[in-house]
Amino acid sequence: MVKKWKITMLSVATAGLALSTACASSDGSSNPAQVPTATGNAVSAQPTSLGTILVDGKGRTVYAFANDTTNASTCTGACAADWPPVPAPAQLPAALPGVTGELGATTRPDGSPQLTVAGHPVYTFSGDSAPGQTSGQGINLNGGVWTVVSPSGTPETHPAGAPSPNSRPAY
Repeated sequence: MVKKWKITMLSVATAGLALSTACASSDGSSNPAQVPTATGNAVSAQPTSLGTILVDGKGRTVYAFANDTTNASTCTGACAADWPPVPAPAQLPAALPGVTGELGATTRPDGSPQLTVAGHPVYTFSGDSAPGQTSGQGINLNGGVWTVVSPSGTPETHPAGAPSPNSRPAY
């Protein structure tokens, strides 16, 4: 049974590689405007429909939690299942392209290192099923409001391209 699973996983991985190759343009590059690319860095700045925001090394949108008023995370347990912390790398780079906020790390209650940008612990959202999605923007979940993070590390409560809180449709 284990051998069958390994062969199936190899087939899935091969199919995924073929699909990603097929999605590349004729010059061999993918379209970064549609799907942010993984950089291998802890975070990078990427253009989205909400303006330029931070994404993790897999292209997933990075969020800040309004309840984190210091560099310590207050999102644990079920909250951390909804909002996985962005892990801090063993060696923090001095700077990353497009990221202007100071990178740092905080130790979570479980002892794991979490990345901070401009003193804010950062997270991804389990409700974003693919790179480039911003489903967590502005929602109140797990006891506080979540917002995307600008390249400077500032939580973006009203990023470019987001509807204004006063622009709700009339019913």
